Amino acid sequence: MKVILARDLLSVNAIKGENNREILESNGLLTLNIISSPGAGKTTLLEITMRLLKDKYNFGVIEGDLYTSRDAVRLLEHARAIVQINTCGICHLNADMVAKALEDMPLASLDIVIIENVGNLVCPASFYLGETCKVAVLSVPEGSDKPAKYPELFKEAQVVVISKADLLPYTDFDLSGCIKELQGINPRSEICVVSAKTGEGMEKWLAWVEERVQLVSSH
Repeated sequence: MKVILARDLLSVNAIKGENNREILESNGLLTLNIISSPGAGKTTLLEITMRLLKDKYNFGVIEGDLYTSRDAVRLLEHARAIVQINTCGICHLNADMVAKALEDMPLASLDIVIIENVGNLVCPASFYLGETCKVAVLSVPEGSDKPAKYPELFKEAQVVVISKADLLPYTDFDLSGCIKELQGINPRSEICVVSAKTGEGMEKWLAWVEERVQLVSSH
């Protein structure tokens, strides 16, 4: 009997992820892997981001969900191309799923590929998909203790977006404490505090995205 260990699966996934990275980089694409808990506001953040930047950049979206295509429908008007992946119970996307999705995307006509991962703070952090950057989204209603409780994602994320900032006055979310904890976990990570609903903090987040586009295109 052959026993397949988790590290073997991650090793195979990493090889496929590197293949994806080569394809994406050869097309000069910034690729963002967006990870959060369910309901943290990933889709709303992307909806506003794409609406504000679509006159400058062409977006492709790989939309990961357990079931339904509701989030993909919301983003459709802002994207050049969208590929839906329904995992049917699997709690994360893997590199092979993304590779198949890339086959259906007009990569040569895109500037940015967004991978909206399945809502989960744990599993998606372990699976490299070929992305340029991991983006962690943490919403105010979830509580400020999540980085300490689920550190793996925040260790790897190049940017952390604290979303739904308009709810700060109505919660006990410790913003300064959370930021300090995030900086302790990953001092290299950028932190953006935003409200997609009011527009608060969106300038910093959009500037971060545009800087990364320029870095990728200059290589």
